[in-house]
Order: sequence, then structure tokens, then C-alpha cells
Amino acid sequence: MNDHMHVLVWPEGENKLEDILRSWKSFTTHKLQKEVARKGKVWQHESFDRIVRNEQELHEKMQYILNNPRKRWPEIDRYHWDWCKGMEKL
Repeated sequence: MNDHMHVLVWPEGENKLEDILRSWKSFTTHKLQKEVARKGKVWQHESFDRIVRNEQELHEKMQYILNNPRKRWPEIDRYHWDWCKGMEKL
């Protein structure tokens, strides 16, 4: 998507979700500002998180994320995600 993102993440150890999000937002903001001369805010302060409680719900969320670009670009027959190899059969 070009105006939001979905991600499934499992924080390990002492890592907190809010710290992970802050790190991602900081990294991507600086990269956009440097590489495409973007100015100002990139991200909203808020985020929406959800606890995935079981394997069925995990698969539902994965399917939603994989199909989400078709809502924006229905003409795309197949959307290629490099980072989720092995999930093609979902």
C-alpha cells in the first residue's frame, strides 16, 4: 500500500512493540527524507495493534495482508511479496 502498512511481528526477548515501531518509523522517515527529498512528517503518531490469539487468526491476518493491495489496485493479477516466500498457498 502506498499510504499505510500492515505487518505481523512477534517481539522477542525484552523488545517492546512500541520501541520496534518507533525504530521503523524513524529509519524510514530518515531514508525518505534523504533519498527522495521528502520534508515533514511521514507517519502518524498513532498505530493500531492487535494480539493474534491462535493459528487460525494468524492465517486470517496473513491472508488479509497478502490480499490488501488488490483493494487499491484491483487490476493487478498477482502481487509479488519478496519477504513472504512460502506463504503463496495461503
